[in-house]
Formats: sequence, C-alpha cells, structure tokens
Amino acid sequence: MTLVSETLMPPVPALPAAAVRSTVTVPLRFPDGFTATAEVLTFHGLADGKEHLLLALGDWERTLLDPPSAHSAPLVRLHSECLTGDVFGSERCDCGPQLREAVEEISAAGGFLLYLRQEGRGIGLYSKLDAYALQDTGLDTYEANLALGHGEDERDYTAAAQMLGAVGATTVRLLTNNPDKAAQLTGMGIDVAEQVPTGVHLSPANHGYLAAKRDHTAHTLNIPPVTVPGHEEILARVDALIPRLRERAEETERIRRLPESTMADLKEAGVFRLLSPKAVGGLGLGVETYVEVVRRLARGCPSTAWTVGHLIEHVWMLARWPRKVQDEVFASGPAPLAAATGAPVGAAVKVPGGYSISGRWTFASGVMHSEWALLAVQDGEVRLQCLVPVSDVELLDVWHTAGLRGTGSNDIRADELFVPEYRAIDWATLSAPDNPGSLIHQDPIIHTPMATLLNLVAPAAALGAAEHAVELFRERILVRRVKNTPENRQADSPLAQARFSQAHGLIATARLQWEEAIRVVASSTRRPMTMTDEERARFRLALALSGNASAEAVRLIMAGSGGSAHRLSNPLQQIQRDVDVLLNHPTLAMDPILEQAGRGLLGLGFTVPSF
Repeated sequence: MTLVSETLMPPVPALPAAAVRSTVTVPLRFPDGFTATAEVLTFHGLADGKEHLLLALGDWERTLLDPPSAHSAPLVRLHSECLTGDVFGSERCDCGPQLREAVEEISAAGGFLLYLRQEGRGIGLYSKLDAYALQDTGLDTYEANLALGHGEDERDYTAAAQMLGAVGATTVRLLTNNPDKAAQLTGMGIDVAEQVPTGVHLSPANHGYLAAKRDHTAHTLNIPPVTVPGHEEILARVDALIPRLRERAEETERIRRLPESTMADLKEAGVFRLLSPKAVGGLGLGVETYVEVVRRLARGCPSTAWTVGHLIEHVWMLARWPRKVQDEVFASGPAPLAAATGAPVGAAVKVPGGYSISGRWTFASGVMHSEWALLAVQDGEVRLQCLVPVSDVELLDVWHTAGLRGTGSNDIRADELFVPEYRAIDWATLSAPDNPGSLIHQDPIIHTPMATLLNLVAPAAALGAAEHAVELFRERILVRRVKNTPENRQADSPLAQARFSQAHGLIATARLQWEEAIRVVASSTRRPMTMTDEERARFRLALALSGNASAEAVRLIMAGSGGSAHRLSNPLQQIQRDVDVLLNHPTLAMDPILEQAGRGLLGLGFTVPSF
C-alpha cells in the first residue's frame, strides 16, 4: 500500500454539485459464485451527463462517520466500463478480474465502487475494438489509440469526484494501480489518503497490455514474465499425455473420433497453437517441433497423432490466407480447428458476391472436432480452396475402416452452397511461398510451400507407432513363455533375438531416413524460398523409405508375437492395422515416389508437378 504524502497544493476549483437521484438494493453474484449486496446510486447534475453508477458496498456508512484517516476512510474503486472484459470475460485486458476483486475488497472494508461509462479508456466500444485490431499488428494499447486519432487516455474523473462529494466521501482510500486516477481526484478536492494496489491479473493474452500500462503510464504493476512454451516444454507436455492416450485407445476406436477428454488435454497442452503465428497468440514454432509432436503422439495413439497433425497443419494453412479471413478465423483464439480435403475436387460456379459450390469430399480428417472446412473446388481452369463453416455442410458418417479408426475422417457433402468471394482463394496463390499470409506474419514457416508440410504426418505417425511396437515386443519376449520350446522365455531363443535385432535395426533405419527428411525441410523453412528439385527428391524419398522401414518392423514384430497378439485387447494388432492404412497414403506410396525422386535426383525434372 502506498501512503500519499501531504504536499502544498494549489487552490482546488469548486465543482458543480451533484445530487443523489435514486437508490436501489441489488444482490450481486459473480460467475465464480461470490455474492455481495450493493446499494446502487444514480445521480443528477453530473458534469458529462452520462449515466454513471455508484455501488455502496459493505459497512460504507461507518467509513463516512469515522474520523477520516489513512485506515478508516472508505475504500473506493473508479472502474471504467469494459463490456468485453466485464461481461464477456475477455482476457485481452484485466478489467473483469479487477471488477470482481474490487467488489470483494470493498465489501469487506466498506466503501464505494464507481462504475464509470468510459468504455475503451474513453474512446468508445467500437474504437476500442478497432484498437485491438491495430494491437494485433504490433502496436501497444496507447499507440493504437493514437493511430486512431484519439488521445492515449481520454478518461475524465470529474463526474467521479462529484459522485463522491454527493455521498460525503471527501477522503478516500483509492483501490488502483493507476496514478492518474489519484492525481485527478486530488486535483478536484478529494483527499486520497492511501493508494491501495489491485492484484495483477495476468494471462498470456494481456501480458503486453499490462506491460504497456506499467512502462508507459507508471501503473504500479509487478508483472512476472509470461513463459511461452518452447520446443522442449511442448515435447514434455506431449510425453505426459502418452499414457492417457494408450488408456483411451479402445474408446477412440469405438467412437471413431478423439474423445473429448483427449481434445481437452491436447488444447491444454497447447499443441494446436504450435504452428500458429505469434502475432495471433500462437507459439510460432518450427517444423522440427511439429513432426516430433506427431511422432510422439503416435507412440500413444496413431489415430490421435494423425488427427492432431492435420489439425495443427490446417491452422498453418489458415495463417496463409488474406487479412479478412484471418481476422475472422483467429477472432476466437490462436488455434481455429479446420478439416481440409481435396479429394475429389468439387465444382464451383461464379455467382454474384462469391461462388456456389457442390461436391462430396472424402477423408476429412479431424472434421468431427472442427469449426471450419477447407474444400477444394474447380472453377473452369482454376482450382480454388474454399473456407466454409462446418455447420453449413453435411457430414456423412462413412468412416468404418480397419485402421486409423479414431480419426473420424468422414465425408463432407455440399449442394449449391454459397461461399463469399473473400473465403475463396486460388490454390496456386495459397500454396506459394509468397502467399497472402506471408505479407502479414514474420514467421519463416509461413513461406514454406504448402505441399511440404502435407507430406510429413504419415511418416511421423508410422515411425512413432513402430517405435511403440518395438517397446511392446521387447517387454513381451522378456517374459513370454513359448509352447513347445526349451526356453524359459522367448527372449532366450536365438531366433527371437535375431528377430528383435532386425526390427530394432529397421526402426533405426526409419529414424535416420526420417531425420534426413526433416533436415532438408527444416533448412528450407528457415529461408523464404522453395526447395530445389534435388532437395524435394531427397525429402520425399527419405520419408517414403522411413515409412516402409517402420511398416516392415511392425510386420516382423507381429509375426513373432504369436496368435494372442491379434486379440483386440492387444495394442500390437491396432498398431499393425494403423500402420497398414498409413502405408496406403499417397505420401508413402513407394512406386510413384521412387519414380519421381529418381527423376529429381538425376536432374530430369518431375512429371508430377505436385511432387
């Protein structure tokens, strides 16, 4: 608490008197269950003519009757209206928590909360939201106000001084971190006997806002640094999820989608924010973290790894769109979830204001958890990607498969669905290194060609699943007694030893090929340019060889694990089914990859442009 020292003050100009207009008792209840009772006062004669309120809380009458002192004066909070924070719980500011804190503190001590109709530091609600948009480009809260032609802080506390005078509170203890409030009240004849700081209500979304108040206008805020998880922290969080994913494997297959408990765990760990740009609150991490997350998740559940890998990737795709779309999709947070599918391509017809699209799209992985869908359509010679709300399309429950059952990769159908023109973009523009998002965000990965990340999920998931299979095989043969053999356990058999070492070696080969591919793509993502044909050939070939080595290791393990490995309760059979499905994905199809990679390595050029 800060005691305000007595200094020689100039004469205080007399304020026009205000009078209490009405008093009404209002019981208060906050979302966390805290309750209080307030006497709500309205006034005549306020200088700015606005409808400000005074909430008298606790034993406020006693504080007016006691001799004024630094400890007995009423506790007062001047709280400027904040619709987004007070009502909607916005975390971009600290207003909602300050309001809740003030009611409790004042109720305990006795005093007044003045609710002042000065939205957005006095610039109004719409202007405040415009300032938020400017803050998203890098301006702080004060710079944004100035850029809009407003003052840094246009609040005037004359009406507050009038209200306090009307109830006889000429000496107060002021609950605030803002020195301007104390200065203005003092300048209008209200004696601020003590300045009581509010708590620091910090969130990842308001750290910059609070720091600007501390640094720019000397708010008394002790702000601890916000720790943004980096590569190692994210991987540690994912590793902690693996046991839970294994426990939920049966449920994931049974419901053919990720359980809500899994989605909640993933969101809390921050994995969907991994490739999201820092400017929208994402982590802005790179491809190395992305693929390692997919690989480790696959050690727990390949369906989860597949789904999460694509949902993370689609956030990255949305960050490549023009500003208008980004403002829409990132408005609710840094990780909008979207499914994306282009097989088969739908049809688009140009209509006034946009396009009418129709089609049936397959393999929409993650659609059961998505708010948006990214759909490929053809408009004459131009391929477009259209962004539509999932609520506007029909989901067809067709995902009944042998493997990757938990991905919920159902079909999407639309019939003459209108898509506004701003939500349709030429695929060539979107997939290029100099896509619209690259002009908005500084993150180097935004420049990476679209096809690059699209090829990473299947091999990473296959490798992680195969690594888990080797772990299970090792545990099994060290304890398993095999019938009709002289060994006490399977691991004592030379054949089992050879089989395990061969599987182990295949996993090592798969890992080395995978790491080689990641080195190639990581190098290209650190510079805003495309890969050369040779780099692309090495990249795709290494991923395909990695996937096939992973699958071969799983086949060896299953062949040596006996008939019980095929029971549905045994995780090895699920791993085999999942890896078999992964191997059929185009990113791991050996014949076309070997052909095109050979052409690239020989300098002959690709005959498949998308390669």
